[in-house]
Amino acid sequence: MEQSSPPPYRRIVDTLRRRIEAGELTPGDRVPSTRRITQEWGVAMATATKVLTTLRQEGLVRAVPGVGTVVAEPQRTTRGGPATRERRPSGTDSGLSRDSVVRAAIRVADAEGLRALSMRRVAAEFGVSSMALYRHVAGKDELVLLMADAAFRDLELPEPAPDGWRERMEAGARLQWELYRRHPWLAQYLSITRPQPMPRAMALIEWTMARVRGMDPVTLIHMALTLLGFVLSTAAGFEDDLEAEQETGLDQDQWMATMEPVFEGILTSGSYPMYAGVSGIDADVVSLDSIFEFGLARLLDGMAALVDGPPPGAPGSPAVGDHGPHERHL
Repeated sequence: MEQSSPPPYRRIVDTLRRRIEAGELTPGDRVPSTRRITQEWGVAMATATKVLTTLRQEGLVRAVPGVGTVVAEPQRTTRGGPATRERRPSGTDSGLSRDSVVRAAIRVADAEGLRALSMRRVAAEFGVSSMALYRHVAGKDELVLLMADAAFRDLELPEPAPDGWRERMEAGARLQWELYRRHPWLAQYLSITRPQPMPRAMALIEWTMARVRGMDPVTLIHMALTLLGFVLSTAAGFEDDLEAEQETGLDQDQWMATMEPVFEGILTSGSYPMYAGVSGIDADVVSLDSIFEFGLARLLDGMAALVDGPPPGAPGSPAVGDHGPHERHL
């Protein structure tokens, strides 16, 4: 009897698995999005969604907020069974310390979001009661503050540092962006209006602004907070996406696939020409990363007009041969 061929989604899963096992796709590499799968293999969006769902269920890929679906780190396996987490005997806090509690809490928040974080949830990582944690931290509020401080403590400033004010501000913004990508909960925890006492975070902002000269203190702090606010507000999407995935079980590509028929109806109505203009363009063209890159460049362009003054020939700039109001003739 002739053996039936596997369904289309399974053939695509097998192909991507072979690429991962062969090292063509390594941990952290993006795998094709649902839209890309429909284009390359000529399958329906539902089939493409099932491909990524199957790969996730098999532990081969994982969703990264603001990035997409990437190859997962290989899981450790134990003899005769799947990967396991080492746990300490229940009822003892042997091996617990403030640092180990903070690090465990960071792992939980990175994977599940800040809303999922609780003293009980962190205690489960050690196989102890939540009361054992209170010997090392006062409660969740202190724990999250320690987590944020630890995240900034792990940040390494580039050496040598950029000399130009624009290059330094851009480098500082990118350091923050990558930090918030690694810890999606961090951007939403930080506040401009009610800042927490975190010297290490303040040190990064000081470093970022260190090459801006000639600004009065009030203007300088406004420049710093404007840059910080832009990065924070954009990076808040990392946590939003992580929490949405926890609630729905759908990563970004899968969610967009389910919404596509609804958006298609809106776009074809003719009432939204700007949105309709990007209909059919690869979804990767507009992402949190592209919004960050575009916004950062425009923000620094505006800062340049303040720091360097308008370019020669621009309205408001002095004509060639003119002297500024504070320049004296010798």
